[in-house]
Amino acid sequence: MTDTSGPGTDDAERFALLTERHRRELQVHCYRMLANYEDARDLTQETFLRAWNKRGSFRGHASLRTWLYRIATNACLDFLDRRTDLPVDLPHLQPYPDHLLPEDPQDSVVARETIELAFIVAVQHLPPRQRAVFILRDVLGWPASKAADSLDLTVASVTSALQRARVTMRGRLPARRLDWRTPATHELSDDERGVLKSYIGAHERNDLDGLAALLRADLRFAMLPDPGTTVTTARDAVDGWLAGGLFQPGHDDWRGIPTTANRMPAAALYLRTPADPEYRLFAVAALHVVDGRIAELTGFDATDKPWLGLPSTL
Repeated sequence: MTDTSGPGTDDAERFALLTERHRRELQVHCYRMLANYEDARDLTQETFLRAWNKRGSFRGHASLRTWLYRIATNACLDFLDRRTDLPVDLPHLQPYPDHLLPEDPQDSVVARETIELAFIVAVQHLPPRQRAVFILRDVLGWPASKAADSLDLTVASVTSALQRARVTMRGRLPARRLDWRTPATHELSDDERGVLKSYIGAHERNDLDGLAALLRADLRFAMLPDPGTTVTTARDAVDGWLAGGLFQPGHDDWRGIPTTANRMPAAALYLRTPADPEYRLFAVAALHVVDGRIAELTGFDATDKPWLGLPSTL
């Protein structure tokens, strides 16, 4: 792909044909690095821009895919160097729409456990370069020498960073979720489908007691982008919903549709208020179900986010 003359239309078309096939997997890679769909989309585009500008340096010593991953990883690291916010409560966390995942998750290394929100959140607590090492080595399965070359590190530095990252990840992930290399599954379990149906039904009936009955006592709940909503018990979550008036007049006319996000069961929740005759998309709630109860519930503001692929009104 060495360029010996000025760029022309044929060059651009050939470049797009060669690189575009990797867009979805690169975007997932950037999402793991950044935990934000919109940032991941922008950094993927930045990756292609950098690749186009550097196309003359590609000599074929590594595969095109490896070369693009190297550029994407370093673009994300540059972005993280400029970002000053801390990972606590992750107000920038966004869901990842399943319809934009690679079509073949096995070939693209998009295992269910490495796109779920608990994993994504845990990864964000790693320092950026340690995060990159961990993703390249333990998620993508790259050898230490390949990761070291991509990050301009020594193999010894990569090995040390990976050891530290694994300790942090095991400390951050719930005890029941220690294996992040579980093979991908495409279908929700019967438990997940049943709990999701009940969760939506409780909203539509304005049944706070029924909703509370679906929650594990040790529930972890967050409603983003508000970082102050993270709680660790079901009782606290219910008290918060009551205090916020979500099941009070004006916030008691719900409809919901089942969907998925981050390869997890999710409810798209629509709210109709007295001042508006239509049900409008209000939030997406991603659920992690354990033994028939909701163990983790992460709600996201879904307004003005067409990339979720959901109808704006019902």
